[in-house]
Order: sequence, then structure tokens, then C-alpha cells
Amino acid sequence: MNTRSLEFQLLAWYAALLVCGFALLGTATYLVLQSSLTGALKDSQLRRARQIAQLVLEAGQRAGDTRVGEDVEERYAPGLNDRFARITRGDGLVLYLSHPPKDQSFDPATLPPAAWPSLPESARKAPLLGGREILLTSHVVQAPSGTRYLIETGAPMDDVQADLRHWLLFLAAGLPVVAGLALGGGYVLVKRALAPVAQIAASAERISSRNLSERLPVAPTGDELERLSVALNHMIARIEEAFQYSRRFVADASHELRTPLTVLRGELESFVQEPHLSPELRERLGSALEEAERLAHIVEGLFAISRLDAGEAQAEWVPFDLAQLATSTADQMSLLAEDKNIRVTCTSGKDVWVEGDRARLKQVVVNLLDNAIKYTPREGAVALKVNAADSKALLEVADNGIGIPPEALPHVFDRFFRVDKARSREEGGAGLGLSIVKSICAAHHGRVEAISETGKGSRFRVELPLAAAPSNNGKPKP
Repeated sequence: MNTRSLEFQLLAWYAALLVCGFALLGTATYLVLQSSLTGALKDSQLRRARQIAQLVLEAGQRAGDTRVGEDVEERYAPGLNDRFARITRGDGLVLYLSHPPKDQSFDPATLPPAAWPSLPESARKAPLLGGREILLTSHVVQAPSGTRYLIETGAPMDDVQADLRHWLLFLAAGLPVVAGLALGGGYVLVKRALAPVAQIAASAERISSRNLSERLPVAPTGDELERLSVALNHMIARIEEAFQYSRRFVADASHELRTPLTVLRGELESFVQEPHLSPELRERLGSALEEAERLAHIVEGLFAISRLDAGEAQAEWVPFDLAQLATSTADQMSLLAEDKNIRVTCTSGKDVWVEGDRARLKQVVVNLLDNAIKYTPREGAVALKVNAADSKALLEVADNGIGIPPEALPHVFDRFFRVDKARSREEGGAGLGLSIVKSICAAHHGRVEAISETGKGSRFRVELPLAAAPSNNGKPKP
């Protein structure tokens, strides 16, 4: 998954927030539970300390301090209950210290000495062996005689620590589960939320200048994605209108220019044939005639492109053997190559069947071969290859000519683009030949690409959908 994609970022934020929320909630719950359990234990020990304090006051009035320890042991027996108790008089004398508990979990004699608190009641923790702790509570009481007593009670925090450990284990086990649920649930939610975006992107990829009538899907959700789809469809409609206007203009202009150019060429040809013309005037008329013919060629190219853009070529589609067409066309173009002593070779496979406009696809072969012969020096070589591979018909025209500069290579199929304008003008080119090739290939659901290196030649590769060979009755085989 692309870490910079919107899907990944939404999923990461969703999972991170949910996991962090669970962790914070678990931590807060842990702290509340710790405070609650510790507070409950503290309250219970303070209640016991108050009870012992009352017993100390009563025993002191009856028989003095000598009976205090016996009364506490007799009534409460802290050691038997795994609890701690200690009574200290104001002069520092310890009147009572509980016995070690029956489970020998701690030794009362090793606990910290009595510490008189500044408040009547307080609590503190003391360490035990094995990383355990005991909670000690202190309660100060004063007898009518003025004698002060410090009653300390305590209990190990084993149960509290066990409950906290259980909660930590629950958090440790639950966090991966929550993270997994967050990732799974977030993935489903993000996929569902961004599904319209994927549909819009897929539809937008299919829309080109040839199918601007298509529109993006609009999900009736009432959210920003619906408004985005509607806005983009309005933009595509405006672009389609502009394209249609441009195509109509080019088609109408080229169509209207054909007749006056034909008349102009005829008039110039008739003037050139006049016997009484001076050589200078005849040369000027010949130059004008060349320019008129060049202009007529440009108009014909524009008219052909406008027809291809309008989809008129599809009306004349038939299945035919591209290899046979390329071979016969290469033989015809060899006559043009003989003037420069260029060797034209043709290598073709068998039964390379395609479906389309035979005349238009022949124009592709003619334009590519003419381009290769035109820009290949004398004694050069041009190779034409036709074969079938991966359900595609492949046609390649390669030469060892002057090549195309790298900066010009991306623009060779642009209309009116010429690598060397001065040289192309001398050769009669208008920069429409390769544009027509591209338009024909696109009209036949194919593509064309150019590979070239300056000084080493160029190679043009055409890919077309492969069609089934027709049967004896003329229909394509299933």
C-alpha cells in the first residue's frame, strides 16, 4: 500500500486514534482502579485503627497500659488474619506489636519504626521482600489523662497488586485485538468511503479526446464527492463543446479550402505552360505552384485528421492481413528508395490479421516508410517487420538515419511539429504525417511509439489489436 495515499493516511489516523484512545482509557482505568483498591484497603485499616484506639482508651481506664496488648490480641488477633498492628505510647514505648502472620509473608519487627504523623490520621506504604508492599495506616488518639497513643495497622497489598496485574494483562492482551479490529474496521470503512473516488478515477482514466461524451459516475450521497463529480462533469461538458467546435472548424476550413486551392493549382499550372513567359517569371510561377501544392497537402492532412477524430474511419472496417498489406506497400515504396540507393527490407509473419480501414492502415505504412526514407542518408537501410505477439499485431519501421534528438522525441506526433523546420520545408513536410499516423492508430484502438538516438537511427513501433482470421466464407473464425 502506498504510504502517501489518502487511503493509507486515513487508515493510519483512524487506527492510531482508536488504539491511543484505548490505551488512554486503559491507563486511566488502571489509575482509578489502583486508587480505588488502595483507598478501600486504607479505609478498612483506618476503621480497625479507630476500633483499637477505642479499646486502648477503655483498657487504660480499667487496668492501665499493661492490659492493652492482651485485649487487642484477644479481640482482634492481627497475626491470625495476616494483618499488622502496633501501639506506641507518646514517650516512645511500644505497648503492643502483633505476631508474624501465619503465612509468614512479613515480619512485623522489621517494618519501619513508628512515625508520628502531623495529622490525626495518615497512610503510607512500606516495602516488603520480593517487591511486595504493605499499606500502613496511623491513628493518633489522646486519653483523658493527656497520654497520647499512636495506633498503627497494616495489611499487605498482595490482593491489590494482583488485581492490578490482571488488569495490565487484560490491557496487554486487549490492545492487539483492538488494534486488529481498528485496522480491519478502518480498512473496510475507508474502502467504502473512498470507493466513489476509485470509480471517478477509473472513469476519468477512460475519458480522452475521442470519448468526451462519457461522464464521471455521480453517487447520490449529498457529500463533497457528489459535488466534485458534478463539477467535473460540467467541466468535461465544456471541454467537449470546445473540442467539437475546434473539430468542426478544422473540418469546415479544410473542406472549404480544397476547392479554391484546386482552382489555384490549375490556374498556376496553365500559366506555367504558356510558351511566351520569361524564364524569371516561369521560375516564380513554379515556386508559387510548389507552395500551392504544399498548402493543398496540408489541407488534405487536416481534413484526414478531422475525419479520423470524428470516427468516420470505423465505417469502412474489414478484416485483412496486415503482413500482406505491409509487404505490398514496401515493394511500392522501394521505388522511392532507389533514388537514394536505400535498401528496404520487409520481414513479416503469417496471418497477422487485423480489423480496420485498409486504406488508412496502408497510409500508416506509407507515412512511416516515407519518413524513414526521407531522413536516411544515401546507401542507408530501412527495415519493416510485421508479426503477432500477445494478441497484438506489431508493425515496426526502423532505419539507420540521422535520428531524433531526445528533447524532440516526445513531440514528434504533435501536429505541425518539425525537428528541423528548414530541412522539413525543403523536403516538403508539414509536420502532419506522424500526427496522421497517431490518429489512425488511435481510431483503430492501437498505439504508436518512437524510439530514436541521434546519429544511430529511429524505430517506430505500431501496436494494433489482433483479429481472428476469416474462414472460407469470408466471416471471421470464432
